[in-house]
Amino acid sequence: MAPGRERTGKLSPARRRRGGHEPGVRLLQGECVEVMAGLPEASVDAVVTDPPYGIDWQGESWDGRAIREAAARAGGGRLTSNEAFQVWCRCWGEGCLRMMRPGAHLLAFGSPRTWHRLTAGLEDAGFEIRDSLMWLYGSGMPKTRRYPGDRASALKPAFEPIVLARRPPEGTLSANVELHGTGLLGTGACRVEGRHPANVAIGHAEGCDEERCAAGCPVAEADLAAGDQLPPSRFLHCPKAGRAERDAGCEELPERHLDLFPNARRRPDGASAARNPHPSVKPIGLMRWLVRLACPPGGLLLDPFMGSGSTGSAARLEDRRFCGIEMDPAYLEVARARVTHHAGATGRRGRGPLGARR
Repeated sequence: MAPGRERTGKLSPARRRRGGHEPGVRLLQGECVEVMAGLPEASVDAVVTDPPYGIDWQGESWDGRAIREAAARAGGGRLTSNEAFQVWCRCWGEGCLRMMRPGAHLLAFGSPRTWHRLTAGLEDAGFEIRDSLMWLYGSGMPKTRRYPGDRASALKPAFEPIVLARRPPEGTLSANVELHGTGLLGTGACRVEGRHPANVAIGHAEGCDEERCAAGCPVAEADLAAGDQLPPSRFLHCPKAGRAERDAGCEELPERHLDLFPNARRRPDGASAARNPHPSVKPIGLMRWLVRLACPPGGLLLDPFMGSGSTGSAARLEDRRFCGIEMDPAYLEVARARVTHHAGATGRRGRGPLGARR
């Protein structure tokens, strides 16, 4: 541990998670800005999170009205939806910034439609914007109906942006690293096939394995198009989360309704039952790579929008301590089950999340 680093930081009994005593894990229920206000400052080594995108997903309050109301309470006045989203991102960004050590990194997923407001909100909160990563995949569904003449109002989604930000270091970067242990990225632990990690990730299709890609895999098609050039697949290997990964550890939980494609009722993968009904489960392989990139070994990782616990699962698999905050008690229950399940496999290696053997 670097000199000057205090890693304890107590929580009041009222703030402690309900049930369970998994070492190195704290799962807290509540609105993240309020919960973070009661947690120790300068105690977190990194933040990796997937917040709401402010796009009114399926009319859900947490992705629309609640954000606008929170921005109004913050003194935002009469704002457009996108302006309110930026104010809201500034608010939770300020909470994260207070909890983070100088030089600590933050990675936050966004939507192509509102990513610019997420970035601006984090900058308004006091962060340095260091980069933007892009996770590409081929399994998205168009969020539009068909119009006459084979026209539509939107394109098929095929990437998610990830903002990379940093709390400004104290003094020089070298001095900050020596004092706080934060300020640099773990690029050595994130190399893919020995190469320096890039800011682009390409998601393989379900059915791909160590030896070959499934038919129609976007990575295989990109490699084929590259010809004699370096193949794009050298950047990563990380498909979207399948049902087995989503539900791992949740075997004792009841099944709940899950409909990822409400406008495609005749599709076989439309409405169904799942023990983990969260609509936006990130693949643990990708999250493990991001955890290694942002959080120093043994550090404390914060996720203020924990959802069903993919970040926490990745943190425990990568031997990081974890603090997660989730407002919905049902998702908190799922997150607890998944994080506990993966905590039992802490330190497990094998195939690297993005293609390299580790």
